[in-house]
Amino acid sequence: MKRRTFLAGVLAVASLPRSLAAQTAPKVVRIGWLTAQQASSLTPYLEALRAALAELGYVEGRNLTIEFRFGDDEIERVPALAAELVRLPVDLIVAQGAAAFEVHKLALPIPVVFSMSADPVSAGFVDTLTRPRGNMTGVTLMAVHRVAVVGNPEHPGAHLERAYSEERGRRLDLVIDYVPTPTRDALTKAFATMSANPPQAISVLPDGFAVQNRRSIIDFATSLRVPVISGWPVFAQSGALYTYGPRLTESYRRLAYYVDRILKGAKPADLPIERPTKFELVLNAKVARTLGLAFPLGLLALADEVIE
Repeated sequence: MKRRTFLAGVLAVASLPRSLAAQTAPKVVRIGWLTAQQASSLTPYLEALRAALAELGYVEGRNLTIEFRFGDDEIERVPALAAELVRLPVDLIVAQGAAAFEVHKLALPIPVVFSMSADPVSAGFVDTLTRPRGNMTGVTLMAVHRVAVVGNPEHPGAHLERAYSEERGRRLDLVIDYVPTPTRDALTKAFATMSANPPQAISVLPDGFAVQNRRSIIDFATSLRVPVISGWPVFAQSGALYTYGPRLTESYRRLAYYVDRILKGAKPADLPIERPTKFELVLNAKVARTLGLAFPLGLLALADEVIE
């Protein structure tokens, strides 16, 4: 009797419609992560993105697969890596940094969520931040607050940062010496120019070129006993006096919002591009002591991170 009951149960399960069985398995979405950088340079930001996606219900190994493609500092590899992701296929691509510019040229047939330090309007991605066009949207990390400027004039939006720096300089009765550094040769010449007439401080406009050359910039400034300030924490962690700028992990977390909305049917063109809303102050107390400086206690209390 028990054997007949067991067999009847097996037959009943086997006869269930396949559609019903499929309903018990969660739909798995696949997104592509595309960058020209190395994996190690983006670890904290990827962790922030993963955490935010999980909060929205997208968990790797359950209903989410992330296909990673890293260019390992070779920007020319990005088009081929993007093509790989499209062929898989993925539901959308998250393009980081310089890779977003290459992706924009490709006019891919799938949605793209980007994170970049440039101004999307100046880069030609959008007409306005509130109304992106095509299938690209995301976050810009551009936020400026400068004194003296070393920057890459070829970085889209750099002219906005320069203009802002000069305008703030006039308000504060400061002289702003803009030193364009689009290449390593230009950077070397800039060092010679500044050595002949040393500034009192060096402010670095953050972009990929500046990050790659931050060590030489900071070493040069240290030789002049001149403080370096910038907008991204990696500069303070590498020896700049302090940084104040977007909390980058929060900006990468916001990418999850775009991923979620697009996967649920929203069009990239209907999702306004966001500017940073959360900022962080990182102070390098060790560098301050080397320069014979001391941060006020009130500033130390406000800092998100103090490097001793």
